[in-house]
Amino acid sequence: MGDKVQTLAYGSWPSPIDAALAAAHDGHPESVGFVGDEAWWTEPRPTEGGRRTLVRRTADGTEESVLPAPWNVRSRVMEYGGQAWAGLMRDTGPLVVFVNFADQRLYRHEPGGEPRPLTPVSSVGGGLRWVDPRPHPERDEVWCVLEEFTGEGPTDVRRVVAAVPLDGSAAEDRDAVRELTDDSHRFVTGPRLSPDGRRAAWLGWDHPRMPWDGTSLLVAEVTGDGLLGEPRTVAGGPEESVAQVEWAADGTLVHSSDTTGYWNLYRLDPDSGERTALCAREEEFGGPLWKVGSRWFALLDDGLAAVVHGRGATALGILDLDTGQVVDAAGPWTEFAPSLAARGSRVIGIGASPRSAYEVVELDAATGEARVIGAAHDDPVDPSHYPEPQIRSFLGPAGREIHAHVYPPHNPGAVAFSTELPPYVVWAHGGPTGRAPLVLDLAIAYFTSRGIGVAEVNYGGSTGYGREYRNRLREQWGVVDVEDCAAVALALADEGTADRTRLAIRGGSAGGWTAAVSLTTTDVYACGTILYPILDLTNWGSGETHDFESQYLESLVGPLAEEPMRYAERSPSEHADRITAPFLLLQGLDDVICPPAQCERFLARLEERRVPHAYIAFEGEGHGFRRAETTVRVLEAELSLYAQVFGLNPPGIPNLELTK
Repeated sequence: MGDKVQTLAYGSWPSPIDAALAAAHDGHPESVGFVGDEAWWTEPRPTEGGRRTLVRRTADGTEESVLPAPWNVRSRVMEYGGQAWAGLMRDTGPLVVFVNFADQRLYRHEPGGEPRPLTPVSSVGGGLRWVDPRPHPERDEVWCVLEEFTGEGPTDVRRVVAAVPLDGSAAEDRDAVRELTDDSHRFVTGPRLSPDGRRAAWLGWDHPRMPWDGTSLLVAEVTGDGLLGEPRTVAGGPEESVAQVEWAADGTLVHSSDTTGYWNLYRLDPDSGERTALCAREEEFGGPLWKVGSRWFALLDDGLAAVVHGRGATALGILDLDTGQVVDAAGPWTEFAPSLAARGSRVIGIGASPRSAYEVVELDAATGEARVIGAAHDDPVDPSHYPEPQIRSFLGPAGREIHAHVYPPHNPGAVAFSTELPPYVVWAHGGPTGRAPLVLDLAIAYFTSRGIGVAEVNYGGSTGYGREYRNRLREQWGVVDVEDCAAVALALADEGTADRTRLAIRGGSAGGWTAAVSLTTTDVYACGTILYPILDLTNWGSGETHDFESQYLESLVGPLAEEPMRYAERSPSEHADRITAPFLLLQGLDDVICPPAQCERFLARLEERRVPHAYIAFEGEGHGFRRAETTVRVLEAELSLYAQVFGLNPPGIPNLELTK
């Protein structure tokens, strides 16, 4: 090191972590799976238009991108997608099927050839979409979820379990797709076949419930001609969320259920209905099913299961299904994504830590040894510039506990003046049924290395802490989340960690809502950054968003038919006149989840007010930004906002022009 430590004002520390560096490391691997003995997964390519490619790890340990640009492996089922590929190893080599984002068709691909479409195009509404494919072990087809639009409206849609032939005969013929279920359930996951091939199991649920509220575990007999008989509900219900189901070798069903208040694992005899807890703990072995095909556990061949589990943070462990004992993998990872695959005694998952971004990890269940096999974290700068987070809990209104991660300003080459307290930005996560994981995020490091603190708040309603904590947000969205974020911000100021006059809030999607409501209902923050937000509950809840979340507000806010005034009273768009703090509003023009119309109405109501603000809309971006150039613009604009409001002097940052 040897360099002299400079004494500089917070926010003006020189940092090697620029916006381009943060953008290049945005996103992480997803959707791990085995193709024969090979590990495969998807990876983001921010500098290639934000596409996701399919990566193969060959027997000699080489990583190769299987699909060149512009192929983009990503499903739009329920808009959030999920498992968008599957593969099997044949004598001639690997065969994979995948969903291509641009046209949402399923394609068949054998490396060395060109992808060939398996499904047709429909010009009706959002067309035909597919997710969670599984090759059938005996039939030359893949079984998956079909989402089909029946009209032009966002809720003119049906979903069924379907079989797609691998020979390409359905590429131009919708009738060649075999529908295996009816559309009696509004939402379904992909089917799982029993070891003997005689039964299939899947999950279903219906409006107004979200999958973390209540789902049904369905089982049906497979008939001789490859169809499914009448399904039976064997577990789950309106107040029980089953998040995943798999068949064990003995023909029983292993599934996660939150019937006791935490997603725990159970074994179920589908004939007798007898259900046994496999590992009863006050921690989560499941999570919110935002993406179809998420996997928190994977069954091994010998009575063991790989599990992603924990309370708050998640570990990767091996669970003995007979004894209920869990042995966690040794290694630096403190967070694992809900994506697991198992083959023999091998398990692959996706792990990260506060010092490393998500990477593909292989665990040998026989030895307990774990190692990185793909997307290996490589420090782009000296890791001494990374933040050093603190896991904290705070007391909120009525003495309720609030979980948070606090990232103080940190730079090995700079300290602040002893008379100065640092500015802090409160980050509100999306969902709102979700959680901010404690992992290395160079977007956070972008601020902390310059002398701006960040506090990620896992406010009431967040997952990872049990159903009771999750249910705190029931009919309280825009209240509890806002109160919890404010409580953390003010506590940091009261204890002398943060400067009370230099607090900001930022969030995207549901976090954008929390940020906007915070600016219209509190005086805690000097400014805010609002990304692709919900701003108008009444319109969003009555046809302006996509089908999956179209009735989400029924539980988050209350029934619209009974509480119309509550929808209006909580909406920032109804109270734009209350905003006095400067803000930055960022929006993708292709966003169908939180459409640009919400931002435009909000800004129109601000026209008579002289509130400094900036609005940047990005063509070609949807819900959540994926392109490197977008991320660069976002981070630099955000930093410029804080510089102007907090009186900071960050070097080399383009000035954001605020409308006044």
